Amino acid sequence: MNTSIHQWLQLIKPDMKIFLWVSLGIFLFILFFQPFTLEQFDFNNRLLVVAGMGAIVFLLMMLTRSFFPYTETSGTKHGHSRTVPGLYSSLILLALGSVAFAFYLRYVGHVEITFFVMFKVIFICLVPPVTLRLCDMFRELRHDNFSLRNPDNQPGETASNPQDDLSHKPITFTSDNSTDNLSLITGDVIFIKSADNYVEIAYKTDGQIRKQLLRNTLKKIEEQLKPYPDFIRCHRICIVNLKHISRLENKNQTYSLILSGYDEKIPVSRQYLLKVKESL
Repeated sequence: MNTSIHQWLQLIKPDMKIFLWVSLGIFLFILFFQPFTLEQFDFNNRLLVVAGMGAIVFLLMMLTRSFFPYTETSGTKHGHSRTVPGLYSSLILLALGSVAFAFYLRYVGHVEITFFVMFKVIFICLVPPVTLRLCDMFRELRHDNFSLRNPDNQPGETASNPQDDLSHKPITFTSDNSTDNLSLITGDVIFIKSADNYVEIAYKTDGQIRKQLLRNTLKKIEEQLKPYPDFIRCHRICIVNLKHISRLENKNQTYSLILSGYDEKIPVSRQYLLKVKESL
């Protein structure tokens, strides 16, 4: 349970400041401009009612962002593109906000729901999706600008400085009892997957993909791979080599990695989703 909450918090953490500022802005707007009739409450109660509207906006943005992360990465090894989710996520946030505000005003604020009131509700509820959309566009422009200014940092390409390229260095994986070992060129390793008390190492040799089991833990393998930046944890049971990733696939909010020349999809958990996206 705690792990699930931690994964969820990591997913929405980059947008938390935006949520707070948008909620505070709506709270202050309703409090000072008073678009809804709340005169039946004294000042303290009116403050609580308006604060509830800000809380509704905050919670809906968190929930929407949990199901619709702001970017999805697609493309190939030599041509990545980042796209913002379609208008459907913004429309869902607008619809949920409008319905929640209408019920809240009717049953908590005791405001009669008229066409004019709903017009003001929809106008106010447009602020969160529009703001998030603008922030997403700004992120995209910043990412593209960084990519243009730093072409050598594009994924799937060999580093311009040979001294910094570790993909041609040998690496030896050993078993817990040191009876078995597997020596490979780092760039030939495709992924390492946990298999009970063993790890399954997939690697490329002579143009073919082979697998070998070693008695070891994924945690120890991860420690061994720390000096090699091309390896990234994408799931609690899997570490993958970035140079073999073709694209990140999203089907019904279930993410997986498509690898070059390998048919099986590699799962990506929400705990590591943001890190994977940033690395691609």
